[in-house]
Amino acid sequence: MSKRLGRGLDALIPSLDIKDDEKVFEIPLSQLRANPYQPRKTFNQDSINELAASIKEHGVIQPIIVRTVLKGYEIIAGERRFRASQVCGAATIPAVVKKFSDQQAMEIALIENVQREDLNAIELAVAYQSLMTQFTLTQEELSVKVGKSRSHVANFLRLLQLPEEIKQHVSRGTLSMGHARAIAGVKNDKTKKELAEAAILQQWSVRELEDVIKKQDEAGTKDAVAPTKSSVKKDPYINQLEENLRDQFRTTVKIKHQNNKGKIELMYYSKDDLERLLELLQGRIS
Repeated sequence: MSKRLGRGLDALIPSLDIKDDEKVFEIPLSQLRANPYQPRKTFNQDSINELAASIKEHGVIQPIIVRTVLKGYEIIAGERRFRASQVCGAATIPAVVKKFSDQQAMEIALIENVQREDLNAIELAVAYQSLMTQFTLTQEELSVKVGKSRSHVANFLRLLQLPEEIKQHVSRGTLSMGHARAIAGVKNDKTKKELAEAAILQQWSVRELEDVIKKQDEAGTKDAVAPTKSSVKKDPYINQLEENLRDQFRTTVKIKHQNNKGKIELMYYSKDDLERLLELLQGRIS
């Protein structure tokens, strides 16, 4: 292993500490933009709102760190504070301006988020892959750098091989890391999708999902899921409608149709997910 790979994470990124002699500026929010290398794509809105309430009462206690770009400034560290300041209606935010290259901006965004462990499973998998590519690291070398086991890194990287719709379920939290890890071991993509849909609809635990996969392996069949209400063959027209609605609402949709009547079920998996669906539905009705 090279000398660079033997050093800790601090050797890969410049310090984000704010020194006593560094000047703090009040920068208009309108002049700021997010770090394009930010691996975290989703932010918990409840957490942002709580931070916004704190900022409204006490102000931003720790300045964010930015760099100058062609038009304004780019956030290097502190995007949550920036977003919360927007929510509470602030016009400016305290910031320290530092010099960072594009390379350094990418390193900070990736490594800082990996260290904080607040990424969802897919975002973390993408961050791991980006670190390996950017620094030409093996899985073993990356595991040393992020302080995780090699199997931990390998399990997350395997998630990137899942079909896109399953990765979206993992990102939204409708499927857990454990469910996704079990499904990732299945070879056939169609079978993976069937397993994911059944696990959500039947609300299987990870253990129950693993048992289904094991039984099917032992039976030597390509069918991943035993016949259930979720896998009964339907009218192709109804199947196509379900698929169209899944694409529109980005959630599991079931149409129960019989004798020219029935019902449409939209699944939601959190309060935020319910509010998202209600907004979409109300927008289509109005």
